[in-house]
Amino acid sequence: MKLCRIRTTSGTLPAAIDAAGTPRSLAGHLPDLTAGTLEAGLDGLRALDLAALPALESRDYAPILADIRRIFCIGLNYSDHAKETGAAIPDQPILFMKACPATGANDPVMLPKGSEKTDWEVELGVVIGKRTAHVSTAEALDHVAGYCLVNDISERAFQKERGGQWVKGKSCDGFGPVGPWLVTRDEIPDPQALDMFLDVNGARCQTGNTGTMIFSVAEIISHLSEFITLQPGDLISTGTPPGVGAGMKPQRFLRAGDEMHLGVAGLGEQRQRVKAWSA
Repeated sequence: MKLCRIRTTSGTLPAAIDAAGTPRSLAGHLPDLTAGTLEAGLDGLRALDLAALPALESRDYAPILADIRRIFCIGLNYSDHAKETGAAIPDQPILFMKACPATGANDPVMLPKGSEKTDWEVELGVVIGKRTAHVSTAEALDHVAGYCLVNDISERAFQKERGGQWVKGKSCDGFGPVGPWLVTRDEIPDPQALDMFLDVNGARCQTGNTGTMIFSVAEIISHLSEFITLQPGDLISTGTPPGVGAGMKPQRFLRAGDEMHLGVAGLGEQRQRVKAWSA
């Protein structure tokens, strides 16, 4: 299933995407899409006749869950991206966090105050569906509720020039576009075979495939679960392919008025307009 949350004039409604791409309201069957929904299971929703549910005209997508609990991120997980940034290939997954709330897939992105190096990163997101501790690589994908598209927006000066803490450059307000959909695990049989792209102002910047990850989704989940008990509603953003602004020669960064357009095969697309900072 493709699940989402739609903002309407009457509030945010849980929805499922039908075969024609139309959001169908789940409001009569589910109060909201939450971590608890994932933990309880989605079998009851799969039994619904989507065509019989009310269609929603709005395409104003809210974050895929009302309570994404934590956003874990994996750095330098594509060898060609590590090369373009001048970094060594990691021998274990590099973990950092995004401390900002998730935002909707098409919500505007405001440049942080003083920013000169705000950058883009198209990524595959993985949503955990059940408690996960010390899970093997072979069993790791059984703990996935579904997948989504993430734009890991990053302010490179804050990330690299302000004390070496990546979280500073990853957690500015609006730096967590997620969605539009949560696509359940059964619809993505191989998360290591997904094409991805990102354009800025209509020009292709990033082209990649999740098959070129250094550490697979299963390896990432297994590794993280050695140190941290993952919970339903946790989101893991798994790294970006080459083509980020910081890797260009000369470097290129976002400016007010720019538009990002990105997607991962089967997980939908995002469009974000960049705004100047305002108090």
